Amino acid sequence: MTSHNTFARVFREGQLSIGLSLPLLGRGRTVADFHEQLALARLADRLGYAALWVRDVPLNSAGYADPVGHLDPWVLLGALAGQTERIALISGAIVLPLRHPLHIAKGAISTQLLSRERFILGLGSGDRPQEYAAFGRNGEERRELFRRHWATVAAAVAEQPARVVPDLPAPDGDTGSFSLLPALPGPLPLLAVGSGGQSVDWIARNAGGWITYHREPQDQQARHRLWRSAVERAAPGEFRAFGTAMRLELDADPRAPARPIPLGYATGRLGLAAILREMRAGGTHHVALGLQDDGRPLAEQLEELARELLPEFHTQG
Repeated sequence: MTSHNTFARVFREGQLSIGLSLPLLGRGRTVADFHEQLALARLADRLGYAALWVRDVPLNSAGYADPVGHLDPWVLLGALAGQTERIALISGAIVLPLRHPLHIAKGAISTQLLSRERFILGLGSGDRPQEYAAFGRNGEERRELFRRHWATVAAAVAEQPARVVPDLPAPDGDTGSFSLLPALPGPLPLLAVGSGGQSVDWIARNAGGWITYHREPQDQQARHRLWRSAVERAAPGEFRAFGTAMRLELDADPRAPARPIPLGYATGRLGLAAILREMRAGGTHHVALGLQDDGRPLAEQLEELARELLPEFHTQG
């Protein structure tokens, strides 16, 4: 399976695939049992979910809306690469301005090889000025850092990787010329997760797709129209993916009506199916579900959705 095939399986014109955002936690829990998470990842792989999404949250603070403790994304992605066989692995998203782009490129190449080309690199800018200060970065420079680091990473993981480290003076016969090894077997797909402080036109020129947080349907449709217009200007006739991350509280009653919650919905299975059909009709290619435990085991919820919904939405594999 090549990276091109992985991208095309997750993001297809006119189709909607369903993935999962890790960790999957019970309501009110902020500390994950990551051995349990790996077991759920193996189950999702067997059941046919399209992708597993891993976040990059270096630091926690009392004022941050997400109190969950996340593993380092590269460590978790390496574990997932060894524990799964088919499901795509996506970073959602590596905080590009806070990490050296060569470290990101090395981590991405390593994950791609360990996963047998199932990795898609999602990059974002983060949204906490205090975190920038903690890492000795100027938050006011994050937009420029994002563009500059993106260029370095993109060059390193392209079909014909460019040299990303200049020749440096070196003693004792060392040429001072560096490269990233091992080499990729093919180009690595890049996604922009959030705007990164960039224009939609910049994203359409530089990324294979744009991933946003859940918004109410009218707002999301407006965002999709903005994206389609930017793609037509930047890459007319080419495919660019559009996806969203959505929280889900799945009711045990399949007929329970959908009601909005922050960044998603509480709903029964039938209401979720209607929401997903509307998203697909509106041009969304992928949704990453952040499942919340409603009192039922998460494995049971994964099995219900796989049995009742995946056959309709994953019609091409």
